[in-house]
Amino acid sequence: MGEGTFPIPHETGAGIAAAGGKGTYLEVIHSWIVTVDHKKLGIMYIVYALLFLVVAGVEALLMRIQLAAPNLTFLSPQTFNRMFTMHGTTMVFLVGMMILFGLGNYLIPLMIGARDMAFPRLNAFSFWMSALAGVFLYFSFIGGNGLAGTGTAPDVGWFAYAPLTERAFSPGHTIDYWTVSLLANGIGSIGTSINILATVFCMRCKGMTLLRMPLLAWLYATMSFLTLVTISPLTAAQAMLMIDRYLGGHFFDTQAGGSAILWAHFFWIFGHPEVYVLVLPVFGMVSEIIPVFSRKAIFGYPAMVAASVCIAFISLGVWAHHMFTIGMTSVGNAFFTLSTMLVSVPTGIKIFNWLATLWGGKIRFQSPMLFAIGFLFQFLIAGLTGIMLSVSAWDWQLHNSYFVVAHFHYVLVGGIVFMLFSALYYWYPKMTGRMMSEGLAKWHFWLMLSGFHMTFDLMHIPGLLGMPRWIYTYEANRGWGTLNMLVSIGGFIQGVAVLIFVYNMVRSYFKGAIAGPDPWDAWTLEWSTASPPPAYNFAVDPEVGSRRPLWDIKHPEDMDSAFE
Repeated sequence: MGEGTFPIPHETGAGIAAAGGKGTYLEVIHSWIVTVDHKKLGIMYIVYALLFLVVAGVEALLMRIQLAAPNLTFLSPQTFNRMFTMHGTTMVFLVGMMILFGLGNYLIPLMIGARDMAFPRLNAFSFWMSALAGVFLYFSFIGGNGLAGTGTAPDVGWFAYAPLTERAFSPGHTIDYWTVSLLANGIGSIGTSINILATVFCMRCKGMTLLRMPLLAWLYATMSFLTLVTISPLTAAQAMLMIDRYLGGHFFDTQAGGSAILWAHFFWIFGHPEVYVLVLPVFGMVSEIIPVFSRKAIFGYPAMVAASVCIAFISLGVWAHHMFTIGMTSVGNAFFTLSTMLVSVPTGIKIFNWLATLWGGKIRFQSPMLFAIGFLFQFLIAGLTGIMLSVSAWDWQLHNSYFVVAHFHYVLVGGIVFMLFSALYYWYPKMTGRMMSEGLAKWHFWLMLSGFHMTFDLMHIPGLLGMPRWIYTYEANRGWGTLNMLVSIGGFIQGVAVLIFVYNMVRSYFKGAIAGPDPWDAWTLEWSTASPPPAYNFAVDPEVGSRRPLWDIKHPEDMDSAFE
């Protein structure tokens, strides 16, 4: 095992603004707008996503107010449908994708010892395409029926099932804003994915073989491959939809011989692997954070890599478990039941490896670790309810119920959002040079945990009792009122928790304790440079000889060939 040849600096940066250069406010703003620096672009991705997280949260709370009690009229049916559509679209495309690409942009070059991404200008182009896509989507509130009319947002659900999207059902331009926005967002996602793949496979520093690469880099490469494969059918479906609406096509127009089921296939060929696009980088984050706070190397590194690649490939063949009630053959139902169950095998390997890493470790329960442990518990439950829904007979009973909503949010909120909070607490000192408040972080964690379980644990029950999703109200005699009130209260508790997090981020940027280059005593390369890193990342090109290069330099007495 060789030691790294890079220095460990002791100076710290002055915060994010230091990365933007000095000068007047206009000069600083201009430097961020025209930048091709992966760190600035990563920060802009993250801030953009957090802004839309607040927007999507407000939309969710508006829906929960409407559903808190029977026969409420807080929202009209049309407004409820718009909030439902915009919340789902925003969370998947403008929050999940954007924040994950932002963290990947910021961290991957630092973790593999590179000066920047492989294609800096493509990186900037991809960000601005994705960012403008979000602005364009929300412009529909003003121009959905044309600038001369009253604006309105799309109201067909984030999955936009045909034939609701045909012009006979959705006149005006609301669907056009949704379609063009997702097309532009897809172009940005494809550009970023190509960049991540090229960076990971071509820009690694000397000594960093593929099996010495941080697991986060492996998971981002896998996620980028999956994005390239799955965005294409969604883009094709959006193009076909525009042809239907304006060029006389009939791909999805059932009244003219088209097929609504064709849209469902195209959308879910993208839609279900998209869940793994969102969760695979999260697997990488938990694989970096749990070892640091357990003071142990990750258990079973080769198995973790193999399981990640297997998840990506298997996920491409499970999309139609969203379509068990659509009228497929028994053979189709059986195939997609088995393929969906098969995903649990490599996922189970990863969960057992994380638990084995924790076992016997010297665990430090700081904020990144608290959220990581919350992720482990909640993602396990999400996986178990997913296996339940993979059984086509069970899914027939619960497919259009709130049980499915609870399962889906267990994955996205209980899994992905919790782990994103963990990652932001962990890497915030690297990005800003400041530590976030542990006291506020623990308030955030416990409120988020209690609000999450009040909302989504209880949401399973009205689903089992027959409450369908996509309804804006219900009768008092259904027996769902008390449960829905508790679910809504839990949603507001989560909203308070997110506000504490936002306050903590802003306050810590100005008043947080100085972090230093390596506040967590970690072992990957990003912690070997200043916080925040200089524009060039490393004064000397790193050279590594193990999977834990920084740890080996700091603790030569613990060097072990097992980590080669």
